[in-house]
Amino acid sequence: MSEESPQPGHPIGDIPVIDLMLGIPSEDAKRSYDFMRPLFRDKQSLESFDFPVEYMFKDVPTFSSLGDRIKYTLEEMDKYNIERALIGVSLTDEVSQRALREHPDRFIASCGTEPNNGMEDVRNIVRLHEEFDIKAVGAFPAGCVPQVPINDKRFYPIYAKCCELDIPIFCCVGVPGPRIPMACQNVELIDEVMWFFPELKFVMRHGAEPWTELAVKLMLKWPNLYYSTSAFAPRYYPKAIVDYANTRGADKILYAGYFPMGLSLERIFADMPHVPFREHVWPKFLRENAMRVLGL
Repeated sequence: MSEESPQPGHPIGDIPVIDLMLGIPSEDAKRSYDFMRPLFRDKQSLESFDFPVEYMFKDVPTFSSLGDRIKYTLEEMDKYNIERALIGVSLTDEVSQRALREHPDRFIASCGTEPNNGMEDVRNIVRLHEEFDIKAVGAFPAGCVPQVPINDKRFYPIYAKCCELDIPIFCCVGVPGPRIPMACQNVELIDEVMWFFPELKFVMRHGAEPWTELAVKLMLKWPNLYYSTSAFAPRYYPKAIVDYANTRGADKILYAGYFPMGLSLERIFADMPHVPFREHVWPKFLRENAMRVLGL
């Protein structure tokens, strides 16, 4: 175990982790954000930033001449006791496809959604489910072009298909990091979705700020609403979320990282032992809740 890993005796030391947001590094990561470029208006986002939220993160991981990217990712996972990771796959991403085919015991498939594409998007989800057994769909309402509010009718066929396939949707909520409008990700919009689709497993991504207290209220209200910690270094997990996990919400908070997008695994797992979760929360947070929500 690496020097940055949890110290012996800490509750998380022996828990095989399931990471619900991890990617395989690319030497041309900047291109992965081209899809939202039509939304940018400020000069830095258009001309300067390699990473659209780099103003928020220090020491963003960069990669060059990686060689076998899949092998590198597995080695990083092994350093930090990450047993399995949820990664995105698409019909054009040959690296992720190979990772899923060659290492089904380590990588779990998810796919993105663009609800502006209507039934074409629904058919894409079905095809990826049949070919790669995707266990989740990921949504970025503020990153759609044009933007699509969480409760918009364009999302409803996606939600219905997730219910039919019995897979969760992981949806970015709260103020988006990129300099684009936030209204479409207001946490209160989830309430209508959960009312109409009570069987939908809906996992909040990327913090829900500044509405974390509302996120907790809604998790108390709706049995199938969850929260994942993606895009936050552990030292910045919102207090409302930590308090909820330690009381009534131990089954509702799921670990998700942000490697290689904005955080290194070294940074995440150096911070992790200092999160004030109670002992009974750790196995649920790092593993058991993910197993249940993904149906593993």
